[in-house]
Amino acid sequence: MAMTVGMVCYASVGGSGIVATELAKALAMRGHSVHVVSSEAPFRLGGYQAGLSFHRVHSPAYPLFREPQYLLSLATKIVQLAREHHLDIVHAHYAIPHATAAYLARQILADTCHDTVPRVITTLHGTDITIVGSDASYSETVAFSIEQSDGVTAVSQSLKEETYRALEIDSDIRVIPNFLDCDTHRRVEVPELRRRFLENGRFEKLVTHISNFRPVKRIERVVEIFRLIRERVPAKLLLIGEGPEVGGAARRVHEAGLGDAVEMLGEQDEVVALLSISDLFLLPSSQESFGLAALEAMASGVPVVASRVGGLPEVIDDGLTGFLHPPDALRAMADSGVRLLTDPELHQRVSRAARRVVERRFCADRIVPLYEAYYEEVRGRKDSRVTIRQ
Repeated sequence: MAMTVGMVCYASVGGSGIVATELAKALAMRGHSVHVVSSEAPFRLGGYQAGLSFHRVHSPAYPLFREPQYLLSLATKIVQLAREHHLDIVHAHYAIPHATAAYLARQILADTCHDTVPRVITTLHGTDITIVGSDASYSETVAFSIEQSDGVTAVSQSLKEETYRALEIDSDIRVIPNFLDCDTHRRVEVPELRRRFLENGRFEKLVTHISNFRPVKRIERVVEIFRLIRERVPAKLLLIGEGPEVGGAARRVHEAGLGDAVEMLGEQDEVVALLSISDLFLLPSSQESFGLAALEAMASGVPVVASRVGGLPEVIDDGLTGFLHPPDALRAMADSGVRLLTDPELHQRVSRAARRVVERRFCADRIVPLYEAYYEEVRGRKDSRVTIRQ
């Protein structure tokens, strides 16, 4: 049965915004009406698509307030959409402020017109629990917002367990992993682009890292692992993304004398071509609740060397579809990288196995129906977290 869904997410580069946007697009293609709600258009939203619309949240600045009140503006926007479009589900990606705003909007709706009160589903993506949720300034609000949701999902079993440990909540959490459009995320032939980065044979291999350059991504460790690889393999590093650690990464590249072997490409809306020319993907994060960037690399047939943390072992089978090491085992990561870059048979075996795993477990046509079924389950429950005023 077709549903009307309000998809609330961050617009910035990052796993939660990407997955929310891809889910919205996939649901619209399957006949649902989806309203994406954010402060600006998510960077992968793309052009017009039937059944999909975007609603910008405006947060006016008033002298009385020291900063814009996004939470209040977002709650008001959800109320407006629920009344105008009769939302069945508000799907909040990230607990703060999205689930909190959804809770507030639902209370407003319940107090005014009960026939337009949608069910709220909150999807936990990671840092809303591991960083924000563990901060005493936010933890009680995070826990309350989750527990007041009609349904809760997490992108990995690891994150589900971490949520219970960090917040001591009793909500039932359903694990629904991240996914990709596997028709789009696949290796493509772009030989001219590869030659451009290899500079006519000056380099032999391309190593890539993609992230939002937050401290948890440990970009300086990426550079150090690459330095160790380059001692044995003529390789070039592509750093793709923007964020607070960009300056530190640039300094580390300069200090290591790698300026001629590293290109910082900034944010890129489309990464399929860049992954398709890559030979190795590095992800030495201190924490990853899922590892969407690793999944994108695997889908493009790029072997991944990463930290054995969080949800990454649920995505990468160590030794078969990639290599996992303790977060501080930089030399071991470099050794695995060198093996992959110098052993064509190993590289091909890992590359093909990685692609097969993505097709079998993480394509949209396998995961989106899980969300649809969960929407129907939550919508069909007699109980609700909201109290309707008679």
